[in-house]
Amino acid sequence: MEDAEKGSQERLDSAPEVGEDAVTSVGPSPPPPPAITEEERQELQEELDKVEDEIQTLSQVLAAKEKQLADIKRKLGVTALNELKQNITKTWQEVTTSIAYRRTSETLSQASLKATAAFSNMGSAISRKLEDVR
Repeated sequence: MEDAEKGSQERLDSAPEVGEDAVTSVGPSPPPPPAITEEERQELQEELDKVEDEIQTLSQVLAAKEKQLADIKRKLGVTALNELKQNITKTWQEVTTSIAYRRTSETLSQASLKATAAFSNMGSAISRKLEDVR
């Protein structure tokens, strides 16, 4: 019984963590990084710091642009509801101008005309039969 509990505990311990690649966590351990000199490590650390700073700057620029966008939309009176209406209108226009929609519409129109004619003929036939029965 203890072996089964130990085996299940080992499987739980080997579950990938958030952000960890499941394939690499289950497979063999990756080889250790190649040995680097202190100078190379320092250069890599500086490059890492620089990239992190750039990411931070870009995030700040993006946030500022998103605020600017929201301000412009507010000044223009563009609301989420207006955007949704515009998107629905545009999508509906694209659907109604599509070849598939036009063909389907034409087919249903023809079927409707034929069904109307058939019902009319059937109604006339039933009326004649009822008159014959009298």
